[in-house]
Formats: sequence, structure tokens, C-alpha cells
Amino acid sequence: MTENLPEQTPKQKRSASTSTFSRVLKYSGVRLVTLFITIVIGVYLTILIANMGGYVDQIMRSEIRERVTLAVTQDPANRDISPEQRNKLVEEKVRLEEKRLGLDRPFLVRSVNYLKNAMMLQLGRAQNMTSDSGSKQVRLIILERLPPTLLLMGTSNLILFFTSIFIALALSRRYGSWIDRMVVALSPTSSAPSWFYGIFFILIFAATLRVLPFGGMVDAPPPENRLAYVLSVLKHLILPAGSLIISSFFLSVYNWRTFFLIYSSEDYVEMAKAKGLSSRDIERRYILRPTLPTIVTSFALMIIGLWTGAIITETIFNWPGLGRTIFRAIGLYDTPVIVGTTIIYAYLLAITVFLLDFIYALVDPRVKVGGAQS
Repeated sequence: MTENLPEQTPKQKRSASTSTFSRVLKYSGVRLVTLFITIVIGVYLTILIANMGGYVDQIMRSEIRERVTLAVTQDPANRDISPEQRNKLVEEKVRLEEKRLGLDRPFLVRSVNYLKNAMMLQLGRAQNMTSDSGSKQVRLIILERLPPTLLLMGTSNLILFFTSIFIALALSRRYGSWIDRMVVALSPTSSAPSWFYGIFFILIFAATLRVLPFGGMVDAPPPENRLAYVLSVLKHLILPAGSLIISSFFLSVYNWRTFFLIYSSEDYVEMAKAKGLSSRDIERRYILRPTLPTIVTSFALMIIGLWTGAIITETIFNWPGLGRTIFRAIGLYDTPVIVGTTIIYAYLLAITVFLLDFIYALVDPRVKVGGAQS
């Protein structure tokens, strides 16, 4: 004899809805505050590291004094002045230049100002770098270098991501086959970084076979015809994108293949097979759907990872993207550029992590925002 559960009254439904809303709102507030504190700590550590705890100030002061002394000494108008006057002129120009760059203030004070401006996305002016238009605005430098990085990283990572998943899913159906064993055997090749493969690709396809360019993003001079320009960019894209893909391909396939094998051995999958469901339905309902949160997480982190670029690979191929820009900024001790790219990445990462909690609740009914259990 079954017992009918009493239906909820409208008042009870409104109370449950209000409770859920309050729980989600409280969780969102706590999560946002936690992420904000994390961003502040991460950005301030970046400022300290980029400035080497203030040691970069000493390097800049030495460069300023050397540059000013050389300029004053070589100026014909200063040949007839006494050494005391020349030294006084050098000191005055050094003082003005240090004041212009803010070096007359203590590093800790300037680091706090750096942090405040960075959190408000006031990226300021670069110290040594300029954009192609001659501007020192960090925002313009970043925006100018962003499209090439999105093209390179977006193309290679999207191809790698979707190809790896589809091949791994196919391998999970053929566990123990010769191609499965070959992927497992080749997975250690991913221990070599992308720039390592890039050097070999340049030696083989550019230096020896001469079928692809050594580097750059387009032929010089750039083709005037739009179709020819696009084909030139694609030709220059092959080697850097190929090195990024091949450096992670076999390990990525191996990881996803192992992941799918774990889920395909669950009891509910065996029960679905016993019911006579087709392999396609079993994969879609009982393998891919439970792994969807992990797939979504990997895809989201991959998307925001496009922002950082590939520092060494872009430098090797002379690709004019953000990775190469960051590499130059590190070499030139250009703190505003380093901090500017870091703060934008930090914000993108925090927003992605915050939204993923809600996406999990949408794709997986077992997940409740705020930790409440059904």
C-alpha cells in the first residue's frame, strides 16, 4: 500500500524559492569576495616580482644616469663649461627624469599605486615599449598584439581540444587495439615543449625543404589582394600552430581516452548495454553527459588561456602576438606591460571560475549551487 506525499502549498513553494534564492545570493557574494581577494594578492605579487622587490628601480636609475651623462657630454653646447657645472647639469637632468618616471618616491608607495590603478584597469603608459603607431599606452599595445595571438592560439587549441576528444572517444571503444597502444607509447613525446618542435619544424620545412616560411605573420611586403593576404597568413600559421598542436596532442588524447575508459566501466553503463542500447546512445547518455562538467571546465580554461599566448614559441617564429610582447617586456623590465596583461588574465580567470559553478548546476542536476543537497 503506497502512501501519497502531501503536495506543497503555494506558501511553502514561495518559501522554498526564497530560500534557494537567498542561498545562491549568499554563495555568490562570498565567492566574489574570495575571488577579488585572490586577484588582489596575485596582482600585487606580480608587481613585486616584475620589479624584483624594487631592484629594477636601481637598474633604471643607472640607465638614466648613463644616458643623461652621455647626452650632456656629447652636447657641443656643454664643451666650454667646467666639470662642476657639467656634473650639476647631469644631476639636475637625472632628478627631473627620475621624477618623470616616479622613481623619486619609495617603491612600496608606487607598488600600492600600481595595484590600485591595475585593479581599476588603468594600465597607464609603458616605460620602454611602444605600439606600431608609436603610442606608449599599455592598452593600445595589448589590443594591437591581441588579434595575432587569438588567431594562433585559438586555431591550435580548438583543433587540439576537439580532435583529442573525438579520437579519445574512438579509442575508448577500441581499448587494447594497435592504434590505442601506439597512442599510449607516443604520449611521452608531449614532454617536449612546443618551441622544441618549432625549432625542428623550421629546420625541416623552412631551412631544408624551403616549402614554408621561417617566421612572421605575413609575407614582406604584404600582398595587396585580400585573398592572397589570407593565404599568406595561413601559410605562416602552419608551423607555429603545428608545433603547438603536436607538442600536446598524444598526451591530450591519452588523458581523455583514460577518462572515458573510467566512465565506460561504471555499472550503469553495463546495465545500459544489457538493455540493448546502441553504442551511440550509451556514449551520449552515460559517458559524455557525466563527463560534461570536466569537458566544459577544460574548454573554458582553454579559452581564457588564449590570452597569455605562447611566449617562447611566438618569439621563435617572430609571431607578433602577446606572448612575444610579454617576452620583450620581461627583457626590458617594462612593469606596466607585464602587470597589464596579468590583471586582464586574472579578471578573465576569476569570471570564468565564478560562472563555472552555475554552469555545473545546469549540465549536472546533482550539483547544487551553494552546496545544498536535494
